Amino acid sequence: MSPHGSATRALRRSVLSGVGLIGALLLVTLLAGQARSQQPEADVFVAQAILAYEEKRYEDALAAIREALALDPNNVDALYYGGLVRLALGRLEEAAAAFERARTLDPSDEAVLFQLGVTYFSQGKYDQAEGLLEQVFAAKPTLDSLGYYVGFMRYRKKDYQGALRAFRAGATIDPDVQQLTRFYSGLAFGILGLPERAAAEIEEALRLHPASPLTGPAERVREAVVAARQTERRFKAEVRVGAFYDDNVPVQPGEGQHDSLVESLRAHERRSWGELASLRLDYSFLRVGSLEATLTYSFFGNYNNDLPAFNVVDHLGALGTTYRGTVGALPYQASLQYSYDYLILDDDEFTQRQTVTSSGALVEDALNLTALQLRYQRKQYSNDTNIAREEKRDGSNWMAGITHIFRFEGDKHLIKLGYQWDFDDTRGPNDRGRNFAYFGSRVLAGAQYTLPWRELRLKYDFDVHVRDYRYTHSELPVGATQTKERLDKEWTHVVGFTLPLPNNLNFVADYQGTLARSNLDAFTFSRRVLSLYFVWSY
Repeated sequence: MSPHGSATRALRRSVLSGVGLIGALLLVTLLAGQARSQQPEADVFVAQAILAYEEKRYEDALAAIREALALDPNNVDALYYGGLVRLALGRLEEAAAAFERARTLDPSDEAVLFQLGVTYFSQGKYDQAEGLLEQVFAAKPTLDSLGYYVGFMRYRKKDYQGALRAFRAGATIDPDVQQLTRFYSGLAFGILGLPERAAAEIEEALRLHPASPLTGPAERVREAVVAARQTERRFKAEVRVGAFYDDNVPVQPGEGQHDSLVESLRAHERRSWGELASLRLDYSFLRVGSLEATLTYSFFGNYNNDLPAFNVVDHLGALGTTYRGTVGALPYQASLQYSYDYLILDDDEFTQRQTVTSSGALVEDALNLTALQLRYQRKQYSNDTNIAREEKRDGSNWMAGITHIFRFEGDKHLIKLGYQWDFDDTRGPNDRGRNFAYFGSRVLAGAQYTLPWRELRLKYDFDVHVRDYRYTHSELPVGATQTKERLDKEWTHVVGFTLPLPNNLNFVADYQGTLARSNLDAFTFSRRVLSLYFVWSY
C-alpha cells in the first residue's frame, strides 16, 4: 500500500463520512414519493449508487450511475460519484474524465475540484493537480489531507517555506499522511539550514507510524541529518591574492576646483598599480542546538607600487554568535558579533576600531528575504596630536539598516534593495572633532545574475550616501568671509564577475567607481579601482 494511495482513501472517507445515512434517507424518501414524481428519476439512481458505494458494491454503483446519466447526462452528482467509484476501483483515467465533466458543468464546486486534484495527484500529474488543490486550500485549508498534498507540491517546486505553511495549516486523521507530513517537513527544515528542527520532525514521523514502509528511509534521513551536523566543518578559510589599479590613491580633489587648498592637494601623484592579499579564518568552537559561536581572524594588505606611503595593512579579530530558528514556518537567523581591528598606514598605526553588530534575517518565502542590522563602532585615530582639535576624528558611529533581497532559482539570481541611517558622533569638549560629525542616509541597490556557462556570476551594486554635517567647518572654504556646514553626496558603483574554477578556486574581477560631490571643494573627488584576484576557499 503506497502512502499516497492511503492518503487518497482517507480523503474519500472524509468526504463521504455520513453520506451513507443521508443517502439511505434520501432513497427511502424518493421511493416513497416516486408516484408523486417530486424528484427526477435520475436522482433515484444517484441515491442507489451512493448506497452501493458505501457497501463497496462498486459494479452495482456504476450500473446505477450509468442509468442516472442516461436519463440526465448533465447530472453533476452522478458524474461526481461516478468519479469516486472509479477511484475506488483504481481506474484513475476514467475517474479524472468524470470529474472533468463535472467541473465543466459546475466550475465552482469545491468537492469536484478537490477530488479531481486528488486524482491527478495520484497519477503523478502534479502540474494539473496544483492549481485545483491550491484553489480549494485557499478556502478550506483544514480539509482532510489537503495540507499534505499542497505542501508536497510546493516542496517539489523548492518553495520550502510555502510547503511548511501548508503542512502546518493542514489536518488529517490518516496516520500515513501524518507521517508523510512530518517527513517532508523535516526535509524542508534540513534544506533551509535548520538541522535540529529537521531531526525533530523526522523523529516525530517515526513515532507516529513506526512500522510503515517509510520508517526505513526516515531513519536513514535522520541519521544523515545528525551525522551532517556533527561532522559539519568547523574550520573555514579563504585566501585572496591579486593585483589592482587605482587612479586616485590619496583621494585627491577633482579638477575644476579653484580653492587654493585644493590646488595644493592636487599637485601630487595619484595613480598606482599594486598588489593585494587577504586571509580569513573562521572556527566554530561551540555548537549547542541551534546556537553557534565562531572565532574569526582576518588580514588584509595592499602595496601601491608608485605610492607606498599609502600602503594599508589591517588585522581584525571577531567573536560572533548565531542562532537559527523559525517563526511559524518562516526560518530566521539572529547574530551578534564583536570585532576589533587594527589598521596600519605606511608601516605606522593609523586607527583602531571596536564594533558591535546585531543582525537578523527572516526568510519570508523562496523569493523574499529581509535583513535588519544595528551597529555601533568606536573609532580611535593615532598620530593626531599635530592637527587642529576640530579635525580630530575619534568618536562613535551608529548605524541602523534594512535590506530586502528578492531571490530566484535557489539564489542564482538576486535583486537587493536597502536603506541605512548612520550618525558619526565625533564632537567632544571644546569643539574637538566638530568638522566630522554628521547625520547620514544611504540607499542601496544591487543585482546578481548567474549565467549557464560555467556558473559565471555577474554582479552590480550601487549606493548613494548623503552626509549632512552638523556644524560649520572650522576652516573651509579657504579665504571665505564665512565658513559653511559641509554637505556631501557620494555615489559608488561596483561591477564584477566571478568565474568558478576547479579545486575551490574562483577568479574575480571587480570595478569600483566612486563619485563624491560636496559644497566644500576639498571633499569633491572621483576614484576608480580595478581589481583582479583569485579566491581559494576551504
